[in-house]
Amino acid sequence: MAPHRGQRFDAGDDPAGPADVLGRAWHRLGSAHGGGHDDDHPVNSAGRVPAKAAGKGRHPGRLRGTVMSVEHRETLGESARWGALARPTPQWFQDAPLGIFVHWGPYSVPAWAEDHGELGVEDDWEAWFTHNSYAEWYFNTIRIPGSPAARRHKDLYGAAPYDAFLDAWDPDAWDPSEWMRLFRRAGACYAVLTTKHHDGVTLWDAPETGTRNTVRRGPRIDLVAGFADAARAQGLRVGLYYSGGLDWHYRPARPILSEDDCKDLCRPKDADYARYCFVHVRDLIDRYAPDVVWNDIDWPDEGKNFGPYGLGTLFEYFYAARPEGVTNDRYGGVHADYLTSEYQHMGDSETSGKPWENCRGVGLSFGYNRAEGDHQYLSGAGAVRHLVDVVSRGGRLLLNVGPKADGTIPREQRECLEGLGEWNDLYGPELLGVRPVSAESARAVRAVSASGSDEAWVRLLGHSDHVAVVADASVSQVSGLPSGFAYSRSAVLTPGAACSWDGQSLTLQAGEQPPSDARGEALPLVITAPRV
Repeated sequence: MAPHRGQRFDAGDDPAGPADVLGRAWHRLGSAHGGGHDDDHPVNSAGRVPAKAAGKGRHPGRLRGTVMSVEHRETLGESARWGALARPTPQWFQDAPLGIFVHWGPYSVPAWAEDHGELGVEDDWEAWFTHNSYAEWYFNTIRIPGSPAARRHKDLYGAAPYDAFLDAWDPDAWDPSEWMRLFRRAGACYAVLTTKHHDGVTLWDAPETGTRNTVRRGPRIDLVAGFADAARAQGLRVGLYYSGGLDWHYRPARPILSEDDCKDLCRPKDADYARYCFVHVRDLIDRYAPDVVWNDIDWPDEGKNFGPYGLGTLFEYFYAARPEGVTNDRYGGVHADYLTSEYQHMGDSETSGKPWENCRGVGLSFGYNRAEGDHQYLSGAGAVRHLVDVVSRGGRLLLNVGPKADGTIPREQRECLEGLGEWNDLYGPELLGVRPVSAESARAVRAVSASGSDEAWVRLLGHSDHVAVVADASVSQVSGLPSGFAYSRSAVLTPGAACSWDGQSLTLQAGEQPPSDARGEALPLVITAPRV
C-alpha cells in the first residue's frame, strides 16, 4: 500500500517494489504542481495556509515596523550602509562551542549517496559531483548521465520524478522535543534546520511555493515551527538554513559538474530570484525569529544591494528584528558575522582571525545516507576529538545529523551525540571561554602513546586562569607544554585516571575503566593546570 500518515516509507519495504510505491504516491497526491488533498489545510484569500492549520511558532508581520527608517537610510550611501552592518559578535555566539545542524528533506526518502570521501579531499570536481558523498544532492546527482546514483535511481524507482519523494515523505515517528533533549545533552547551544535546500522544497508554507512545501504535501506539517518551538523549549538558540545560491525547481539548470557550475554558470543571479529569496527569508524572520540565518552557496547577484528586495535591506531587517542575531559568510563576500569551513574545504576561514564555524556531518553526508555505517560515521570519541580541536583553535563546530524520512535519528548518529553527551557531562565547562594558545605553542606539544607512537592525539584549551590538556586515553606522556602554568599542581578530571609531573612532561594513566562511548572507545582524558 502507498505510504500514508502512520506508515513509514523505506526503499524496498513494499513487496511491489519502491518504484510502484512512489508511483502510487505520485498519482494519488497529484503532479508536482498540486492536486490531491488540497482541502486538508484551508487556504485564505491570499493563498496562504492559516497559522492555526500550519502549526505554532508563527509571528506574521510582527516586526515589520522595526526596519531602519527611510530618512536614516537615505542619509547613508550604499557603501556606508554595508559598513554599518558590522557589529561585535553577540556574547551568546562567542560562548557557543557546539551547534547541531539538521538536513532533512525529500532526499531523506531515497537516502543514498556514494562514499567519495570528505569534501575538500577530492581535487577533481567533476568526479566529486558525479560520485557525490552528499545524499542531499540527490536531485543533482541522479541527473548526471551514467552516475551510479542515476543508475540506481532508474533500477529502483524507474522514471519516478524527484518530487515523488516529497509525496512519499512521512515523518510519522518525529518527536522534535526528543531531538532537542539529545542535542542539549550533547552540549549544543544552538540548532540549525534546513528550511529550503537546493531542491527548492520548503519545510514551511513559504510564499509563492504553491503546494511544493511540507505543509501542503508529504509531511503535511510546518516542520520549521515544530523545530523552532522544541529548540526554544530546551533553551537552544534557533538557526534556519536557507539556500539562496541554488534552487533547481524555481530556477532549473543543467546538472552541476564543476566548481564553476556551482559558483557561477548554474547559479541563478537575476532580480526575480533575488526577490523570491528575500520574501522567503523575511517570512522566516517574521514567523520564527531565528537567532542564526545560515545561507548557502551565494546570493543572486542582482539582489546584492539595498533596494526594496535587496540583501542589504534584508540584513537591516534581520538585525532590527533580532539584535543578537548572526548570519554566516556565504553571500559572495558582501557581508558576514562569521566565516565557515566545511569538512576539509574552505580552511582559510579557520585562520583569518575572524569568528568561524566548521560544519560537517556525523558521517560523510549531511542528509541521511542509508549506505553509511560505522566506517563513515564518527564515534563519540571521534566527535569529541573533532570538537575539541575546533574549539582549541578558536572556532565552533556545527555538527550535522541527517534524520531518516520517518523523523528518527539513525542509531550510529544518535550514539555519536550520546558520546558527546557523556564527555560534556564530565567536562563541558572546559569548552567555554577558551582563549586559544598560540599556534606555535600548540605545535610544540608532543604526546606519546603507551605503545610508543609519538603521533598520539592531544589538544590544549587555554583559559584565563588555567589550561586544560585533553588527550586520548592511549596517551602516556605529554611534553612541550607551554610555560606559565603550574603543571606540578595539575588536577585530573577524568574518573579513575592519574597524572604526575617530572618537571618536563606529564605522565598520564587512564585507569582501568575510563569513560567510553557506545563502541567501547575511551573518551579523551582531561587534566587541568592553573596559571602561575
